[in-house]
Amino acid sequence: MTETPAPRARTDALRFAFGTLTVLPVRVHRWDRAAARGGMLCAPLAGLVVGGAAAALGGALLLLGGGPLLAAVGTAAVPAVLTRGLHLDGLADTADGLGSGKPAEDALRIMKQSDIGPFGVLTLLFTLLAQVAALAGLYAAGWAYGALGAALAAVTGRCALTLASRTGVPAARPEGLGAAVAGAVPVRAALLCAALVVAGCAAAGALWGPYGAVHAGLAAVLGLAAGELLLGHCRRRFGGVTGDVFGALAETAGLTALLALTLG
Repeated sequence: MTETPAPRARTDALRFAFGTLTVLPVRVHRWDRAAARGGMLCAPLAGLVVGGAAAALGGALLLLGGGPLLAAVGTAAVPAVLTRGLHLDGLADTADGLGSGKPAEDALRIMKQSDIGPFGVLTLLFTLLAQVAALAGLYAAGWAYGALGAALAAVTGRCALTLASRTGVPAARPEGLGAAVAGAVPVRAALLCAALVVAGCAAAGALWGPYGAVHAGLAAVLGLAAGELLLGHCRRRFGGVTGDVFGALAETAGLTALLALTLG
């Protein structure tokens, strides 16, 4: 029986999302604009899978008596492994490009180099420390809190990529992931996706009552807002988005959401 166009489009979208944003053995069959649009709209689903896996390892370590700190380290390690460290690498490269203070063309050249400069090293160090510290604080209150933090950070971080793929956001280079997805998602669809993510986070937080719902929803909003601030800065400095910028957006939005959840 021949597959209908609608199911095939959904399959292509999921393949694009998981094939480009994770190391899961998913083969991307299409690399056109339609697949890119669907794939970036499905990015939060990829984040949910990554966050769920991270929470599962954290829970297992707690169950085995590892304590909140070890559970936090394991939880922070899972997204890095499931993305081959690409988002963290993008964060470091973007920090080097922004920190260089050079014109866009030179900054993009710095970002494309294989080595990591001092700005990138410091950014990675403090980002990972903040992730582990925040998750350890949540796990100290119980596995469910840590699991919520892991999932919320991963989903919010990937939703920032959906927003960055909206119409009107240009690519800084003519090649790479940034060029493939830049401007692919209609603005209304991107905003609807963000609203659904915030609502989903609030629903998860509702397990701890009305305050928990507001707290989790607000954490997601703050994470997306941080991603938008970084996106605007990168557009001014580089002229658009790149694959490295996408990695930086995911890490920045996810960490901000995690910190907001921890500090409430």
